[in-house]
Amino acid sequence: MPVTIKTKQNTIYAYLKGEIDHHTAPELRNTIDDAIIMNETSQMLVLDFSGVTFMDSSGVGLVMGRYRLASSKGKKLRVDNLSERDYKIMKMSGIEKLAQINKVKE
Repeated sequence: MPVTIKTKQNTIYAYLKGEIDHHTAPELRNTIDDAIIMNETSQMLVLDFSGVTFMDSSGVGLVMGRYRLASSKGKKLRVDNLSERDYKIMKMSGIEKLAQINKVKE
């Protein structure tokens, strides 16, 4: 599975791995959405991109959709461990206006 879900305190962590494209995005979306819906008491969703090896525009769509769902459930979104390239893509797409985005720490 290209995503591992863990819950700590009031935060849902989704650890993404592999490629995010139109083939893998639906499975990622469904798994993360289920976690958001099932964890009613959580206050934050963290999408961890440390294991992502490739991302196309489907990655931006994935983040935007999870933002909408999490926001509708009263949760905030944070995107962690983006590569320099993916960080620039997220920034250009305007996601930083909706969620905190963080590059991989060197």
